[in-house]
Amino acid sequence: MQLIKNLSIFLLSCVTILASAALAQTNYPNKPINFIVPYGAGGSADSRSRQIAQKMSVILKQPIVIDNKPGAGGNIGTEFIARAAPDGYTIGMGNFAPMAVNKTLFGNLRYDPEADLSPVMLVEKGPLVLVVNPNSSYKTIQDIVNAAKAKPGVLTFSSGGIGGSHQLSAELFELNAGISMIHVPYKSGSAALTDLMAGNVDLMFDQMYSAVPSIKADKLRPIAITSKKRSPLLPNVPSFAELGYPKVEVLNWQGLIVPKGTPKAIIDQLNAAANEALKDPQLRELMLSQGNEIGGGSPAEFAALIKAEAAKWSAVVKSANIKPE
Repeated sequence: MQLIKNLSIFLLSCVTILASAALAQTNYPNKPINFIVPYGAGGSADSRSRQIAQKMSVILKQPIVIDNKPGAGGNIGTEFIARAAPDGYTIGMGNFAPMAVNKTLFGNLRYDPEADLSPVMLVEKGPLVLVVNPNSSYKTIQDIVNAAKAKPGVLTFSSGGIGGSHQLSAELFELNAGISMIHVPYKSGSAALTDLMAGNVDLMFDQMYSAVPSIKADKLRPIAITSKKRSPLLPNVPSFAELGYPKVEVLNWQGLIVPKGTPKAIIDQLNAAANEALKDPQLRELMLSQGNEIGGGSPAEFAALIKAEAAKWSAVVKSANIKPE
């Protein structure tokens, strides 16, 4: 009889705990939300995070506070998200490198993108464009391939740092074209682009939002774009696929993530708010004007993208023998 009584008390306690958890989820959010950006203030990840956080704040009726935690190629901020309480009050931006590249590149991450983080929604993805100095003799992909094959290990390409989309795009191009070039990493993408425009390096794969203004000002010459199709911003610039390199497809992406263990009800609520935020005409126009594709969709769709990208870039990092600084 005592056993039955104890069992009843235990079951009642379980029901009470579950009911309390359900009530907490129903009332979510009832306090400010911290939004972790794993890069510094003023950059593209920071700007987009602030823009979507502002829209989501209105929808969720709670302040969303941006907290920049840069360093180690995005690893510091991403690890902070992974280690936070899974209660929906710490969310963040999950970016291309820390979510799909750095596990293979660094080999000793203190977080696992798949085991420690849950995708919420893809925010955007955008191609890169291969550019050269306007005075360069290289006017086509074939010009570059011919020069690289004639003098292996002589052509140089700049990047904003080891393991980022600038370098990985060039490494993917090398692997598919059967050529060898020299990587010249800088501390930032802007520094890398400045040296390209000064004629100190031969080429660079740059983000659309960064390259297009200089292309339109005739400070850069575009050669090809890393999306499957041409961009409306650069309708005269062919895609790598058009030029016979269909595997040279690179889309630098970012999306919302939360710590693993965050209740599905909260993830679904954040996903709904983020999808609603992406319907904002002003935000959509801003994204499109920078050459990006607007994201959206379900957590499962974002998870599938991350998994596919991790497999792809793991192979590239290993094949090109890329090592961290």
